Amino acid sequence: MAGAATDAPERPAEEEITPFHASLVLFIGKASGAVTDPVAGFFISKSRWTKIGRLMPWMLACTPFTVVSYFFMWYLPPFVSGRVVWYLIFYCLFQALTTLFQVPYSALTMFLSTDQKERDSATAYRMTMEVLGTLIGAALQGQIVASAHVSHHCIVNPPVNATDSWHDTPSLPDPSDPLSHQAKVYMIAAGVIGGVYLLGIVILFLGVKEKDDPYALNSDRAIPFCKGLGLTMKHGPYVKLTASFLLISTAVQLEQSNFVLFCTHAADLRNHFQYLVVTILVSAAVSIPFWQKFLQRFGKKCAACGISWMIPFAVMLVTIPNLILAYFVAFVSGLSIAASLLLPWSMLPDVVDNFRLQNPHGKGQETIFYSSYVFFTKMSAGIGLGISAAGLEFTGYKPGICRQSNDVILTLKILIGAVPAILILVGLFILLFYPITEESRKETKLALEVLRRSHQSTENLDDHKEGISVWQL
Repeated sequence: MAGAATDAPERPAEEEITPFHASLVLFIGKASGAVTDPVAGFFISKSRWTKIGRLMPWMLACTPFTVVSYFFMWYLPPFVSGRVVWYLIFYCLFQALTTLFQVPYSALTMFLSTDQKERDSATAYRMTMEVLGTLIGAALQGQIVASAHVSHHCIVNPPVNATDSWHDTPSLPDPSDPLSHQAKVYMIAAGVIGGVYLLGIVILFLGVKEKDDPYALNSDRAIPFCKGLGLTMKHGPYVKLTASFLLISTAVQLEQSNFVLFCTHAADLRNHFQYLVVTILVSAAVSIPFWQKFLQRFGKKCAACGISWMIPFAVMLVTIPNLILAYFVAFVSGLSIAASLLLPWSMLPDVVDNFRLQNPHGKGQETIFYSSYVFFTKMSAGIGLGISAAGLEFTGYKPGICRQSNDVILTLKILIGAVPAILILVGLFILLFYPITEESRKETKLALEVLRRSHQSTENLDDHKEGISVWQL
């Protein structure tokens, strides 16, 4: 939606969605998605076990509605005056439905196996497929909508009234026409991506079998959501993990959201930015298995150091803009982004195990941990977008012109180099105090297994005594 709005030439406010309207829709949509996270966690934690599991029904039920809302996000309605409201409604709906899928999907890792290595392997496989899915989705959408874009040339000397200047180019197709070629190809692309959504849920349903809470004892009672949320926010390992990766994720968001602008305006690489983005995605997808092997051998806290690899090369690119260096920075950034994607989702199950050991007679906390962490990841994305938008707006960024001001170029350099570096270093410093080590993980696993076996023995003894009493009667 944002692409469809911003790629088209600006027209009078009553005929076209302005960049401000698009930003407003994105901000409100992200906020609504973040608010949905704890709500989703509450309802999912209250769910009962079914024949297909406790989490799977949520993912199956919300997917068709997610596909419909996604399609209408890219549909151009025939009316004009209410288009902002139209896109706001369907984008907020899409964000909420995506949350209802993402929370149980991410928590599903805890219900696949009790073995820590198997869960780590499943997490690595999931993150690899997510990055590949992003790459495939971007390629599909890009190829389908490529014919909708006319050759775009930036404005060398933008007039004072940029909006009125577009009236001098009547040869451009009108993208606000629901029957235009642009509108049609975007709807086709939305339909194709929607089909990929449906294919993905079918593969998930047929290929993944959810197991009942493997650590739950028969006498366990579900922790009330508010109480569980309070205990989660007070759990030391979770607080340190969340605080660390909140900063790191914000840094990665800043790097991703400003990389294209930096290449276009500060490094004069506007003809290469698409290939640079592909390089980042391919590097991230290919390197996730490497990081999985690395953390298995050297530990997860040690693997976190790989997130900092992008810092020196990003600083070099800022100070010495160069095409070859830009591709190398893109490759290294992909390595660091892969580590930042894999590690928190690999460490979160360890935090849940640690919490389980300290609260042995409570269950249902998995969705609380995962829903709150999804909330913090969305918060980091919002913070990153907010910092970028505020900085560029303050320095006078003007979309569509060839040469930005020196203040804008300096801001882009800071957003690419200095700010992510500081955030990553502070995040890694906090991670030093993360108490769960490889040794403590093994101790926790053994303690949970002993707790489970001892309780099963007690239950079997109680059942035996009950059987003897009944026989005597």
